[in-house]
Amino acid sequence: MSIVDAEERLRRWRLILGSSQCDGIGIQLSTDDARIDGALSALYDTRIEESKPNEDTKSQGLNAGLGSSAPKIARWLGDIRTYFPTSVVQVMQKDALERLNIQKMLLEPELLASVEADVHLVSTLISLGRAMPNKTKDTARQVVRKVVNELMRKLASPTKQAVMGALNKAQRNFRPRHNEIDWHRTIRANLKHYQPEYKTIIPERKIGFGRKRSSLADIILCVDQSGSMATSVVYSSIFAAVLASLPAINTSMVVFDTSVVDLTPMLQDPVEVLFGTQLGGGTDINRALAHCQTLIRRPTETVLVMITDLFEGGNQQEMLKRAAQIAKNGTKVVCLLALSDEGAPMYDHKNAASFASFDIPTFACTPDLFPDMMAQALLKQDLNKWAAKMNIVSQRK
Repeated sequence: MSIVDAEERLRRWRLILGSSQCDGIGIQLSTDDARIDGALSALYDTRIEESKPNEDTKSQGLNAGLGSSAPKIARWLGDIRTYFPTSVVQVMQKDALERLNIQKMLLEPELLASVEADVHLVSTLISLGRAMPNKTKDTARQVVRKVVNELMRKLASPTKQAVMGALNKAQRNFRPRHNEIDWHRTIRANLKHYQPEYKTIIPERKIGFGRKRSSLADIILCVDQSGSMATSVVYSSIFAAVLASLPAINTSMVVFDTSVVDLTPMLQDPVEVLFGTQLGGGTDINRALAHCQTLIRRPTETVLVMITDLFEGGNQQEMLKRAAQIAKNGTKVVCLLALSDEGAPMYDHKNAASFASFDIPTFACTPDLFPDMMAQALLKQDLNKWAAKMNIVSQRK
């Protein structure tokens, strides 16, 4: 190992361990490294319960924490954005909120404007909605809209393509009446049956236009807005808005905790949907399912997607009975234990096993797989087989 490699290794260990753990390591930090060290120490060398700077710390304030000083937090935000990539900045911001409870980061518009926005920040802002001062709400909406617009650009096109492709396939008419024949597609499909001597095509396979209806399918998103489902609520709002923009789909969105709110009228704007939610509180899945039952008009052409960790705070037996009945009546019911990219979620294993026994596919889903999952549901495919193909662990009977 070269001298340079050895010094770089020691430098990295110095930054990882912090000054209190390696005063004798003999590494002198550069000005930039000292600021990196200070940014890390302010967050990770401070106990969760500490909120005030320690007057006995060194002048650099490495162990002083972020405190409640807005200028200090602003400088810290500037430093981490200068020295770390965006993905790391987002992790450090999330850790600051969780470890030090620095809500001041989000309650001052000047500070909020300097925060790196992502899905986790949006879910935190929504949970603070009613406690947020008026002077901050406009900035919060701007931050939320920025993230929502980015997610819409990423998710809208694959969702529309997957869902409309599934609908077109499901509704294709291969036994059309004469006035329903799509002659262009029928001719293309039967070119191999062209008879030169008769100068004609024998249409062995007729293809018709799909049956014209006001909507080809009904989709109901039933979303748990308890605190543990925060990120799932954000993604659910995005997908609900995209689905609602498709004329062939009749989309409803219901959110619930111990009460139920129908946000369907707001679906043209996912930002309004998000600010219409109230993250936190208890959970009454049975009450939410009861409301969803009133929305089901065509059971065999309806997909009900429940997005919940299944921790029921209401009547558990009634909830299970109601879910089984909805599925038995012909509605395609899917239970997503999470709609996020945060890894394996916590959920009620007993209720999940009960749902699986009702032939209700039950698993967690990442946002990038949601469009294909919806397409498979609309095609009435076996979602447990689909989940296995996608390396998703689903509940089994």
